[in-house]
Amino acid sequence: MNTFVKHRFESVGIGVPGLVDDKTGIVYDLTNIPSWQEVPLKDRLEEHFQVPVRVTNDANMFALGEKTFGAGKEYDNLVGITLGSGFGAGLVIDSRMYAGTLSSAGEMADIPYLDKTIEDYCSGKFFRQQYDMEGVKLSKMAAAGDENAQRIFYEFGTHEGAAIRIIMNILSPQAVFLGGSVSKSFSLFEQGMLDKLKDYPFERVRNKIHIAPSKTPNISILGAAALVDGK
Repeated sequence: MNTFVKHRFESVGIGVPGLVDDKTGIVYDLTNIPSWQEVPLKDRLEEHFQVPVRVTNDANMFALGEKTFGAGKEYDNLVGITLGSGFGAGLVIDSRMYAGTLSSAGEMADIPYLDKTIEDYCSGKFFRQQYDMEGVKLSKMAAAGDENAQRIFYEFGTHEGAAIRIIMNILSPQAVFLGGSVSKSFSLFEQGMLDKLKDYPFERVRNKIHIAPSKTPNISILGAAALVDGK
């Protein structure tokens, strides 16, 4: 924060991992910060900085950043998936961010899947819960040729493909972009994902969708810039 307050700025954009009223800027029920049950973040920051503030879900910022500054520029409808310690999704429909009620649109994490949820199988939780190992360590092993680690990432890819199938069934976007720490291992789970999508019933739709990791550095920060620019 100190780095930025030394320079002049006209507005502030913020993404938080939880529910946000996009009009009032009140943040609700942050799982990772239990004390944040109802925090008027927008009002407090506007009072402090004396500039306009906008707040949304962090996955929304990623999707908006990809649409505005990344490879998503050429698509009217896209989904941005953040893969890290959790699973989040932001939506862009008709070239505009769609946040839904309390910025909760795209919250797929708790959808039941197999014996748990989408998040348990489609985020970094998968490696810890199923194999008692960190994804970073497994990715290094897989890149070095460890066949068991490569098999684990292939399996992870099949789960990711299942999640994308749900997105395709509901939204049928033109593109899906992946962000977050786990997306850096895309080459290790891509084949499993593609194999899972082979039996998607609408072949023409499957052949048109573009699925790729984001290649633009600091894309969520850029999404914050787009957020306060009124995109």
